[in-house]
This record gives sequence, C-alpha cells and structure tokens, in this order.
Amino acid sequence: MATTYNNLYLDARRQLKAAGIPAAQLEAREIVCYAAGKDREQFFRDLPLYASDTVEQQVKELTRRRLEGEPVAYIIGEWEFYGLTLDVSRDVLIPRMDTEVLAEQAILAARGVKENCRVLDLCTGSGCVGLAVAANVPECRVVLADISEGALRICRQNIRRCGLSAQVISVAADAMLPPMPNLWDFDVIACNPPYIPSADILTLDPSVKNYEPHEALDGGDDGLDFYRAVCSKWKGALRLGGKLLFEVGMGQAPEVEKIMAQNGFEDVKSFQDTQGIWRVVMGTINE
Repeated sequence: MATTYNNLYLDARRQLKAAGIPAAQLEAREIVCYAAGKDREQFFRDLPLYASDTVEQQVKELTRRRLEGEPVAYIIGEWEFYGLTLDVSRDVLIPRMDTEVLAEQAILAARGVKENCRVLDLCTGSGCVGLAVAANVPECRVVLADISEGALRICRQNIRRCGLSAQVISVAADAMLPPMPNLWDFDVIACNPPYIPSADILTLDPSVKNYEPHEALDGGDDGLDFYRAVCSKWKGALRLGGKLLFEVGMGQAPEVEKIMAQNGFEDVKSFQDTQGIWRVVMGTINE
C-alpha cells in the first residue's frame, strides 16, 4: 500500500530516535529529501503526497545504513555549514556546528583587515571554514590547504559549488612542515587540526571512528602535535598584525594558549562554543 512522504519521514524519525540518534528529526528529513530528490521547500510542500515504491525502498535502505552507524552526511554526500551546502565524502571530516565558532572568528578577523586581506584555511578538509570566510568577506582572497588529495578534490568541488572560484584556490600543504614559498603573507590563518589524542581514537563514537578519516583526527600522544608545529613553523607566514586561530578539543584551550604564547603570539584569547566549551584560541603576531 502506498505511503505518504509524511509517513515515510515519521517512520524514519521514529527508528532513528529509538536508536538514540540525537538529531533524528533533521536526519530523517535529510534522508527523505535525498531519496526523493527534493529540496526542503519541496519536502514540506509534498508531505501529504504519496511517494513511489522506489522512493519508499530507498528511504528504508538509507535508514538502515544510518542505523548501522554510517553518518547521514556521508550517505547523502553533502552537509550544511555556516549557511553553505557543501559536498562531503569519507576523505573529509563532516563539518560540525562547533567549527562555526572558528569560522565566525576568522570572518571577524578578516573583516578587520583594511585591504588586500589574505586568509589561509590550514588543514582545511572540506574547505568549510575558508569558504565561509570567502562567502562572508567578499573582498578577501582565501587559500584552502590540506595534505590529503581526497580532501583537496572535495575542496575543488565546493569552491565551484559555492561559486567562489574567483576568490578561493586550493593547494597541497603539510601543516607539520614549514610552508612552501607560495604560502606566505597572510592576514589570517584559521586551522582546525587533528587534535584527538592517539589512544582516544578507539573510544570515539562508532559513527566517527569507523567512518571519518583518522588522519584528520589523530593529534599525537597528547593531541597537541599540530598546535606545536603550526605555531612554530607557520607564524612566519603571517603578516605583521596577522592572527592565527585554532579550533581546540574540550579542555585543550589552556595548553594551546600556552603553546601560542611560547611561540611569540600576543593578545592570546579563547572563545566558547554554544555548549560553553572553550573551542577557539586566537593569537596575534605583532613583531
């Protein structure tokens, strides 16, 4: 018997909620939209309509995959970040709301530059932070940098998808090594590096440890390897008065503040996310 889009959605939401998935409502909607090839406006408009058998079977299959642990962003191949819809794959971390704090502070820092603002998004992954800066500070130029060719492929797709090809480029770079000669003279460097201590990787939620790229998670024995490397090796890539901004894990802000101060950064300060966790640390190079 045919079922409506609304019933498909309610059934998927019920199953996801019963499995303890916090964003069951959002994820059920995304699954139905993807299966039906509809945007959100079409989804809400068509809720009373009957879905085809093909769509119904697709929703059931996608829901099954989600219940087995696969993140919905990887299932549908895209996710929203700071008002942008971005391509994602298992080569990149799924953009998270926590990281919007880094994007917000990078946008404010870029807006504070009077002219010819240059921004580097280091360890860029999907490009989400740099693309959010470019979309909100149209006069700046942004470089997306990552060591992973798979991540850079997603970056290139997202640059095109967001219509930012005139403003944003992507390059290969290893954050653990000093920058190449073409990666200098930035006003803002935003970095969301791997920061999970190596031994903690196996304790992460299965949707993370079994699907997301470990090289984008593993920050070494204490989770701080990338902060040390970037602070010491990349500070010379900043112009005088330039700012370095990091996303940090829970409880890491004091140590990262210390690392930045030891490397000559001044005016070091931290910013909280919506959960009250100190999520971003920023410092300035003044000499």
